[in-house]
Amino acid sequence: MHGLRTQRSRTRSRYATAFVLLGLVSSGVFAAAYRYKDERGQWVYTDRPPIAGTAEDVALGGHGGASPLMRVVPRPTADGVSLVAINPCQCAVEFAVKALTAAGPRTGREVLPPESERTLLDVPAADGPSEVRYEYGYVVGEPNVEHRPTVPYRAPFALAQSFRVTQAPPDAVTHADAASRNAIDIAMPVGTAVHAAREGRVINVARNHFRSGLQLAAMSEANFVQILHDDGTYAIYAHLQLDTVRVRPGQRVARGEYIANSGNTGFSSGPHLHFVVLRNVGLRSESVPVTFAAAGGAAVAARTGQTLSAR
Repeated sequence: MHGLRTQRSRTRSRYATAFVLLGLVSSGVFAAAYRYKDERGQWVYTDRPPIAGTAEDVALGGHGGASPLMRVVPRPTADGVSLVAINPCQCAVEFAVKALTAAGPRTGREVLPPESERTLLDVPAADGPSEVRYEYGYVVGEPNVEHRPTVPYRAPFALAQSFRVTQAPPDAVTHADAASRNAIDIAMPVGTAVHAAREGRVINVARNHFRSGLQLAAMSEANFVQILHDDGTYAIYAHLQLDTVRVRPGQRVARGEYIANSGNTGFSSGPHLHFVVLRNVGLRSESVPVTFAAAGGAAVAARTGQTLSAR
């Protein structure tokens, strides 16, 4: 489990307590190798796992302007409590919830279409004590999609520029789990223009963070852009410079379009761009291998220590 968040909300004379199961979502969010939720419910992307295994064990920062906020909330009904999934994202999101009731655990799981909400589970009053506890998790995207780019990815910076790859598969210095195993770290100066490696729709951004370093408090403070591709996979561009994100959720971007500047925000030891493509494999995010366009129409895989050029 990568993190844990607790919230309480009164429902008539009853209480509901939510424990977010971050183990259901992988990567997370962002140096973008790992993902977990901060105390505001926002995804956090780091290149290292949360210390001691829970989000509550680290000093988490603010939301950084991230949006949207997927969540499961309790709503009182005439017969008890409904646990309602809310998906404001312009993308499908898979949710799962487990309620811990007096009659035993009850579960619900469903894929919500874009910008929708749906009851995952009804908890009758007779089944629960005065405090209904429930756990939930979610993963962006339709489950079990196939990664099918029509052409190799473009290196995520301006044409004719070249930068050194500091970590790429099969090396796994900090990219050790399924959600980060195929991630690529590219060393580039702060302020370097970042371009979309593939066309798609922007579904999430964070832009207001400024802190960086290896302190625990920096773990939730990486700026990022998340772009959904037409095949259902999505890319994360992380550690971006403060207030340089130039796209917004819902916007369609073209391959090669300028989206932000590289930076050194979040849990990071130096300026770099963290780039990863993920897919939902059933309440779990999994990174996928990518190749980049090279001279003469060839495709190359990035490797640690090599120079990557944009074509």
